[in-house]
Parts: sequence; C-alpha cells; structure tokens
Amino acid sequence: MAWEQTFNQWKNSEHLDPQLKEQLTALEADPAMLEDAFYMPLEFGTAGMRGILGPGINRMNIYTIRQATEGLARFMDTQDPETRRRGVAIAYDSRHFSPEFAMEAAKTLAKHDIPAFVFESLRPTPELSFAVRYLKTFTGIMITASHNPAEYNGYKVYGEDGGQMPPADADALTKFVREIENPLEIPVLSEEEAKNSGLISIIGEEIDTAYLKEIKEVTIDQELIDTVGKDLKLVYTPLHGTGRMLGEKALKQAGFQQFIIEPSQAVADPNFSTVKSPNPEEHSAFEYAIALGEKEGADLLIATDPDADRLGAAVRMPDGNYQVLTGNQLGALMIRYILEAHKTAGTLPENAAVLKSIVSSELPTAIAKSYNVDMINVLTGFKFIAEKIQQFEKDHSQTFMFGFEESYGYLVKPFVRDKDAIQALVLLAEVAAFYKQSDKTLYDGLQDIFEEYGYYAEKTISVTMSGMEGATKIAALMKTFREKAPSVFAGTPVVQTEDFKLLTRVGLDGHLQKMTTPPSDVLKYTLEDESWIAVRPSGTEPKIKFYIGVKGESAEEAEQKIADLQAAIEEITGE
Repeated sequence: MAWEQTFNQWKNSEHLDPQLKEQLTALEADPAMLEDAFYMPLEFGTAGMRGILGPGINRMNIYTIRQATEGLARFMDTQDPETRRRGVAIAYDSRHFSPEFAMEAAKTLAKHDIPAFVFESLRPTPELSFAVRYLKTFTGIMITASHNPAEYNGYKVYGEDGGQMPPADADALTKFVREIENPLEIPVLSEEEAKNSGLISIIGEEIDTAYLKEIKEVTIDQELIDTVGKDLKLVYTPLHGTGRMLGEKALKQAGFQQFIIEPSQAVADPNFSTVKSPNPEEHSAFEYAIALGEKEGADLLIATDPDADRLGAAVRMPDGNYQVLTGNQLGALMIRYILEAHKTAGTLPENAAVLKSIVSSELPTAIAKSYNVDMINVLTGFKFIAEKIQQFEKDHSQTFMFGFEESYGYLVKPFVRDKDAIQALVLLAEVAAFYKQSDKTLYDGLQDIFEEYGYYAEKTISVTMSGMEGATKIAALMKTFREKAPSVFAGTPVVQTEDFKLLTRVGLDGHLQKMTTPPSDVLKYTLEDESWIAVRPSGTEPKIKFYIGVKGESAEEAEQKIADLQAAIEEITGE
C-alpha cells in the first residue's frame, strides 16, 4: 500500500484517538514530515522499537504499541496454555505517554486472555528484567526510549530469562508483528474489564523489596564502605528519570551517607527540561552535577539515564575540576576493582569470566588476562551477555564476574539480565571508596591502570542520518565498507577484517575463517599496531556508528592515533 493510502486510512478512521487526529491534521501542512510518518512501519527488530511520538505507522502511538503487543500475543498463542498463563511483566519510564502505553499493552494482552503484571508507577529497566525472573513470567515489556531526546518513546521485549528476547524468538515475534496490516483495527479489552477479570495485576513494593535485597550482594567489601565509604562525597543525578527511588535506597542500604541527589534533576520530567539530552554519555548532562559537586567538594559525580540502565560518571582531577569518564574507562576501573578485591579476599573463582561487546575497549581484556581471568567478546547488545550467563548456569563452564558495553552499560550480579545502572551506582561508589582510603580519586586510579597496562583510548563517532534518505545512505555506506574493504587506515595496514554479517574473518594471507557468532551487521578491522575500527548501523536509532580503539606509550600518542583514524574515516564517508 502506498503511504498516501495509509495516511487516508488514518485520516478517515472513525476510531482514531482525538489527540492524534488533531496532530494528523496539523501534519498535513508539512508534506515531508507527513510522508516520513507514513512511508514505512516503525521498524520492529531484536531490540524492539523506538521512534518519535505522533500519528502514523512510523511513529510511537497507542496503535503501534497495540500492533507490537498483538504480535507478542500471537507469538504467545503458539505456546502451551501453561506457558501463556505465566503472562507478561510491564514497566515504564518517565517519558510522555509511558504509563498510557504500558496500559495499552496490557489491554491488548488481556484480549488474548494473557495476564499482565503492570508496575504501579515508573521503574528502571533493570527492575523489569528482575521482575520477569522474580514473577517467572514468560516475557516482559519495557516502555522506554532509554537516553533518546524527549520527543521519543520506545518498546522493548524481554525473554523469560530476563534478558532482551534472543534472536530466534525475536525473529518469530517480528514476523507476527509485520503480518498485522492495520494497527487501527486491533481490538483491546477495557482496563476495567481486564482488572476485574484478573488479567491486569498492579505490582510494585514487593518487587522493589526483593530487588533491593539482591542489591546487597553487589557490595564486595562492606568493611571498606563502613570505614571509608561513609565519608565519600558523592553527587547523583537521575536526569529526570527512574533512577532516584531505587538508587537512593541502594546507596543508603550499602552504607553511603554523604551523597547528595541533584535536586532539580531528581524530579521525573518527560521534557528533561534541564538537559539538552538525558544521556550520561554526553558531557552536557553533567552541567548541574558539576556545579553542585564544585560547591560540595564531591569526590565523584554519577548520572543515570531516564530508564536507569546506563550510568556515566565524572571524577575530580588534581586541579579540582571534573572530568567525565568514558564507558570503557569506567568498565576498566570496575573490572580491576572486582578482580583485585576478590583476589585479595581469596574468593576469585578459577573459572572466572568477564564479558564485553566486540566494540568495547581492549584495556579490560589486558586487566582480566593479568588475573588469569577469561575475557569473552560478544556481539553488541546486552542480550548476548545474558545468553552467555544463561549458558554458564547450565554447563557450569565459567563463573560470571562482570559484563559491560562501551555505551555505559554494566552488570555486576546476574539476578538482572540487562545492563543495570543501580548495581553500577553502588559498585562505582565502592571503587571510589577504595581509592579514597589511599587519598586518591577515581582519576588517580585510572592513571595507575594506564601506567600498568598501557594508554588505551577509544572513540565512538555517531553519524545521524534520518528518514528515508538517511536509511539509504547508511545502507550504501555499509555496502561500500563491505565490498571495498579498506586495506589501510591512516597509513597503518589492516591485518584482519571481520564481517559479522557474513561470519568471515580474513587475515593478511587471505585465508578465510568462518566465525561462530550469530550474524550481525558489523564490520571490524584490526590494524598492524593493534588499533581497531568497527562500523555498524545502530539497531535503535537512525545512525551509523564508527568505533575506534588504540593503545599508545603515552596518553598523547594514543590521542594522536585516535585523531588520525577519525580523519581517515571522515575521508571515506565524506562526513
């Protein structure tokens, strides 16, 4: 069906939500935006869907929510009755229409006689992951657009292990979603009828209490916190999102007493009115925390994104200013502390393993190797870390110690199967206490790690290419990199090319090896000096991402290598 026909279907519908109908009328004045709203359905993939709020099949609204959930319900209808009756846990963040979308999902499931367990108010994504495991539901739904701007919302589906749905199930679900031709005609049960029939249950405090009980296990050295941590000065900002309630309780429970929550950003606000972007990856997100930190003389500043699955931090430097650390640097600090603390305590398992994504730093690999701990690389997406944890539990081959992605996602204990900023908040505060006992900050601790293992540096370049034209450009760029693979970057020869879509690894000698990971649209080039470059389209945003990793004899040498490789990428892409 041409997009104009789909638009007319919406325009002439007698059942269209009045607010969306009003927005649709206004949209007619902007033909380009109107086409973008209808030219294709909002992409539903292994990471769910994410998009701009508004009318249209390429937007987030109650109808696209119903469509995704109808697909999930049809997928669950293929399961046995007992499995279906386990139901679905549903949580939501502080974004526009998040509570409404959560209830629309529950009402859609109810029409299929599938129970839904809906949180009473906003909760972090990691608590949804925990709730799936705690309640033993078959799946979970999280209404969130993570760290995207205020005009976005999204929908993520979780499997019964608490991880984002694995590829095989996600592909089956996606097939059901795409078979639905008209989202305007999906029937739902009324909220009142669904609640009266027991198909919608409201959950909250019981899950919070159980989650916080598990959080106690994140702490490694309680004596350290009791003696040093109680005096650690920490500023925490939840960036108007879901992190405050559990984050504040988790810090108090662990024994941290000198923390301050940034007051203006502690309030849930769907407009994220004090930040340009509620993303702890961006330095601007720390503006308010830095001002408060300077006033209070804080040792550490921590920010979590709106759904509290990502965590960023800024550390005090010797001159009193604050430096925002990268996700890779935070991962290195946490891994070093975990392994050292367990080694000192004699509790480091012989089969210990750390997990990271293929586009994350190799510094944690060097750290793990020095403790005789395995580093296992997985595809980008925390579900692949969750899959490995599940495997470890089944075959007892390894003991999970930590998992992370460079994009500020960390998991300490596997009672959650997604990145968990509340766990990372408690652990990073403990790491800061560890260095504080030696009159050092996390900045000093990072310099110690560099001096021991080498000066590693990384950079991620995200190029936004929106709409139809952007999608075409991204596809063309990936085709160029795949079919005309560069042999040199910035004068340094490529010694290995890995294509995670074709599952091929080719070295200098031209010998081709087959890879065993699940297929993914990622290319990675390893250079002669151990530098590496990876390129992949984002699975949740209209972006193509380039990842650079280098190692130098000094910080200056590492940064120069980054600059040279970035210039080489820009020359190829023309961006």
